[in-house]
Amino acid sequence: MAPRVRLVLVHGSQLSRAMWARYPALLGPDVDLVLPDLPAHGARRGEPFTWDGALEVVGEAVGTDDGVPVVLAGHSLGGYVAMAWAARNPTRLHGLGLLGASAVPAGPGAALYRGLARVEHRLGPDRMARALDRQFDALLPPAFAALLKEAGYGFDGIPDAWAGVMGQCRPEMLAGVTAPVLLVNGQLDQLRVDVRRFRRAARSAPWVHVVTVPRGLHVFPLTHPAETVAALWELVSWARRPA
Repeated sequence: MAPRVRLVLVHGSQLSRAMWARYPALLGPDVDLVLPDLPAHGARRGEPFTWDGALEVVGEAVGTDDGVPVVLAGHSLGGYVAMAWAARNPTRLHGLGLLGASAVPAGPGAALYRGLARVEHRLGPDRMARALDRQFDALLPPAFAALLKEAGYGFDGIPDAWAGVMGQCRPEMLAGVTAPVLLVNGQLDQLRVDVRRFRRAARSAPWVHVVTVPRGLHVFPLTHPAETVAALWELVSWARRPA
């Protein structure tokens, strides 16, 4: 039996833990998968989003140091939250994965986030939900798209969530992280623009690997789960190495 590894996957903004529904079957039984919902998302949709609250959720998912190696990975908003948690706990993890979270959220990069927030605010939650429904119907298998719709979308926390990302997150936060760092992005993902800067920033990591998912959009963890798991498996395998 392979040594157990705890893999914590943090969803992106608007979505919930439901985005990882296809991952347990791909990862297999020897990975303890932990899938938290961030504040204002999923089962926590009634809670306000705060940056400290998001970090607390991730800390609860990582758990106490019980001897089981922990790999933490997140997509988009979840990637930035994961990076911030790792920066506060630089020696706790055995692997850190940033999925679609390799753009510096400052200067020109911040304009993208502010623009998206303005569009979503102008459209309102009902029209935004219908737009996401159509997107997922076009990109995903019907049963999985239906699961995401049923789980619902979290729009209320977007302004505070992305304000936290823009105010708190910089690639230099990776400087003290002693775990391997994996930077995974879709080939067509706009949030991969600063991946080299993130790679250079992780100077305490034993290794930093950059993976590009061919033809992947920003939502590549939804559309390309097998390729995403293959990338994450590199961290899981490292975590299983003898101390």
